[in-house]
Order: sequence, then C-alpha cells, then structure tokens
Amino acid sequence: MRLPSKALIAILFTTASIMPAMAQEAPVAVASAPQGESVAALECGDDFSTWKQNLANEARAAGVGEKGLSALANASLDPKVLERDRAQGVFAQTFTQFSERMISDYRLKHGAANLQKYAPYFARSEQDYGVPGPVIAAFWALETDFGAVQGNFNSLNALVTLAHDCRRPELFRKQIVPLMKLIDTNVLPADVKGAWAGEIGQTQILPSDYLARGVDGDGDGVIDLRNSPADVILTTGKKIQSRGWKPGQPWIEEIRVPAEMDWAQTGRTNKLPLADWARMGVTNRDGTRLVDKGLKAAVVLPMGRKGPAFLTYDNYDVYLEWNQSATYTLTAANLAARLAGQPAFDRGNPDAGLTGDAMKALQQKLADRGYDVGGIDGILGTNTREAIRQEQMRLKLPVDGWPTDELLANL
Repeated sequence: MRLPSKALIAILFTTASIMPAMAQEAPVAVASAPQGESVAALECGDDFSTWKQNLANEARAAGVGEKGLSALANASLDPKVLERDRAQGVFAQTFTQFSERMISDYRLKHGAANLQKYAPYFARSEQDYGVPGPVIAAFWALETDFGAVQGNFNSLNALVTLAHDCRRPELFRKQIVPLMKLIDTNVLPADVKGAWAGEIGQTQILPSDYLARGVDGDGDGVIDLRNSPADVILTTGKKIQSRGWKPGQPWIEEIRVPAEMDWAQTGRTNKLPLADWARMGVTNRDGTRLVDKGLKAAVVLPMGRKGPAFLTYDNYDVYLEWNQSATYTLTAANLAARLAGQPAFDRGNPDAGLTGDAMKALQQKLADRGYDVGGIDGILGTNTREAIRQEQMRLKLPVDGWPTDELLANL
C-alpha cells in the first residue's frame, strides 16, 4: 500500500484545533510548562521588527535566555505557511470519502504491528494514563504514518508567521515562548522542523504540551518525540489524559438507526442514556438491543439519517480537543476502533450531499438568514451543520444535519 503524499498529510492534520507535537535530540528532561504565562496583546499585522521585539521582551521576562532569544531574532515570516493555512479543502470531502482514504491497509497493518512491537509502552500508557493503545496508535498513524512524515517547516518560523498573521493569532501566539524555552534548554535545536502549524514530532505535539507533558518513556534521560517511539507513546497518552479522557470507558460504537425516529434528538451534544436510544429503536450494529452501561451517549450521523451511524461518548469529545474537524475526529476514532478489533463501518445508503459550489450556495443562504457558518468555504463544519439542523426543523424536514438538494431548494 502506498503512503499518502506528504502534501496531503501536511494539509490534513493541523487544522483549526491543532494539538501537540514533539521532538528533541538534546539531553535534559523537560520541565513543567509555566503556569499563567502572559500572552501579551501584541497587535497582529504590526511592523514585524517591532512586533518581534515586543515578543522578545515578553520572552525575556518569562525567563527565556540568550539561546532562545537568538533563535527568535533569526526567525522570519514564511509565506508558504500562510498558503497551507488557507488551503485545507480536503475537509470538504464527505466522511466516507475522507475516512476510507485515511484508514488504509497500510495504517491498519502497521498499527497492529506497532501495537505488538511496543506493547510494554502501550500497556504502561494505559496503566499510567488510562488511554488504550489503539487510541494512541490511531493518532500516530494519521499524524505522521508512525513517524515517516513529520514535516519540513521551520517550527519557530511557522509559529511566528501564524501569530503575526491576523486570521487566528491567539491560537499560535501562546506557543512561541514555550518553543523558545525548549530551544533555550537544548531540548530542541533552534532549527527544529515540523508541521506547518508548529507541531513537532511523531504525533505532532505543540510546544506547550511538549513542555508540560513530555515523558522520557525509554529512560535514556532525553525526551525525544521525533525519534523515540517510547517517548512518543507515553507523551501522547499523557496528553490525551490531560484533555479529560475517562479510563475504561468507550469512545465510539457503530449502531443502526430506525427508518423513522425523532431526528432532532441526534447530534454530538445531545447525550442520552442508552436505554432512551433503545426505546427510540436504535440498536447495536448487528441489530441486537443496546445494553445500558450507565453511560450517556450521543447519536452522530455524519452523512445524515441514511448513512453511517455512531454512538459517541464523553471520550469522543476528547478527540475534538485534538482537532476540531468532525471529519478528522470521527476518522481517528474509527481507526482506533478498527485497531481494537472492530470491523469497518457500514457506509449505509445516504442521500446525495452537496459539494463544491452547491455547498457554498447553501452556506450563503444560511448566512443571509443570520447564521454564523464560519465562512463560505464549502466545508460542512460544526457551525454549518447546526445551521442546517435549525432550518430543517423550521421547514419540518428530518433534522439530521445533512445538506441535500431538497434543503437547498426549500431555502
């Protein structure tokens, strides 16, 4: 099985919600992240030299030494980073298109092999942090194909560029001083490279998580998230735990929904006891009755009521702390389920959805009605899906959040 292209991976896995990345070659254990670190209101788009000097003053006040300050002094804006930030059209794919491409035979085969090869470290991660091996292995696969493609962007330049840019400065600004500290203490080299959005290492961790949650898994005195699988596995487990992972609980389960039910009850944020879903006719994938486990779950229909259907639990919400794209997170959760022994999901027979110009036309109509759809970009994001649900409810259509020609025509 061929590996996906580097360009595709680079575009795919550092979107709006980016989560950590990790790396290092120097001796020095990573210290805990600074608490309450100031994120100065440095105006985005200001004169770059002045902006950078203000940033240097803040870094110095936060304890960054001359090596870290020197790295900042040499940092420059990278227009290619901005190109990547604006070019994430891959998320315009449907869930089945995206997931069937990303849950490849290569990733399933090598994921299973790595779970066996590094079994002691995965077991330790589950013991210490409560995170199962398949969950970690799925992120490891999707982010870098188990370390094969870690990115070739200068990490400090990338963060400086995105923090100086005015699209999402607050997201990246707070990562610069932590990276300078990692450089200053020889944990990372000044020219460390990673993804275009500043993540580093085999599971693409941001500098603040590297500082706060880096684990020396192999006990060699170095936290090396670019080259040490043990360090990668343990650090990734610790990071996932920090986002609220609940040990021993499921994250996602495939289900079957009836032909008719109260579709307005579906959606990720509406969690109900499994007994309630069973009364509505929701069953396990094989048609057997749902067994109430004392947990609440939501029914998620990524392609409407006729497509794939899943129960998502509290642990699934942790995936959205890693990446805010529902398409990516459902894919990551399903890959983890596959690595844990579950079969491929049933594609169902969904109604044809809207893509390209038709999807943009729908978003424009929704925006004209006062909805915040997050931009007219042709991507079925959380805001667009919720707006669709509201209009389906108003028009007395099935409220499943799936954009169709019928909905567009009614609008």
